[in-house]
Amino acid sequence: MIKNLSPLFALTLFISCSSAKKNVDYDKIETIYVNQINPESLKTHLTIIASDEMEGRQTGSEGQKKAGRYIIDFYKKQGVGFPKGAKDYYQSVPAAYLNAKRNENLPDSENIWAFIEGSEKPDEIVVISAHYDHIGIENGEVFNGADDDGSGTVGIMEIAAAFQKAKNEGHGPKRSILILHVTGEEHGLHGSRYYSENPLYPLKNTIANVNIDMIGRRDEFHKDSNNYVYLIGSDYLSTDLYNLCEEVNKKHKLLTIDYKYNDKKDPNRYYYRSDHYNFAKNGIPSVFLFSGVHEDYHKATDEVSKIEFDALTKRTQYAFAIAWEIANREKRLLVDKDDAK
Repeated sequence: MIKNLSPLFALTLFISCSSAKKNVDYDKIETIYVNQINPESLKTHLTIIASDEMEGRQTGSEGQKKAGRYIIDFYKKQGVGFPKGAKDYYQSVPAAYLNAKRNENLPDSENIWAFIEGSEKPDEIVVISAHYDHIGIENGEVFNGADDDGSGTVGIMEIAAAFQKAKNEGHGPKRSILILHVTGEEHGLHGSRYYSENPLYPLKNTIANVNIDMIGRRDEFHKDSNNYVYLIGSDYLSTDLYNLCEEVNKKHKLLTIDYKYNDKKDPNRYYYRSDHYNFAKNGIPSVFLFSGVHEDYHKATDEVSKIEFDALTKRTQYAFAIAWEIANREKRLLVDKDDAK
């Protein structure tokens, strides 16, 4: 402990420390929190989220609710709160809504949200989403959905923790981050559609959506390397978003970006099949991160043992870095196109 500093020395030390703080390299700060995301934590969470105990996380099931409680407990431990204006971590999605388009006899379910308030522009919201439901149990077999979308679920949990750590250390995002675990994706993007129709914050203040669905494996087009990610939709509404995604990847030297499925005429229609679409169709710049389908897609064999955690880590880091740049750039993303539908 330093004692009895002279007033002049104390003042000099204060000015020196203040100047150093102001001159911290922004890119280095970003890299620090990108690297907070690691394979060990992702594996720990996914081993639980995609375990038989969660019974395949069918929409509204007790298994899905149990997974939801695990997610919320993690946020509480990390000091990540629920959004201002909400009473808790849940957005209830009633059965009547889930069954309105085609009655599948689904029970009440919930979206789960968490929130990191922005330091300078808290009313501008960046939504980071992934669905935490899967298809449950069929013929006595548990469909654990480790990749679909356990991988995205644990990814956004770790992204939230990284943003919260940054905030705790005085480097929190300028804009607010809404982490959104949506339900009912497997039955028709119901949870994200419900949020878009019943938003906690006005959609006009929602400046972007970063959506993650299946980022833990490789597909038949990348048999020799898992160092890639498909980006879908980044250029549909905003040139800024497309450029940002490209620049962030180059900065961190993370992955090869594959735009194979970015064509809306692609017969797989992936652009319309994940939760970003309910934001994009409302004019919100959105990007979907995806690693493609594989032989275990929607099968009971989509297990944690087949996840490639090195790839899952890099793709999660990339999603975090995209959201970080969106949240901290001087101006909100410019919507200069009308090509979302």
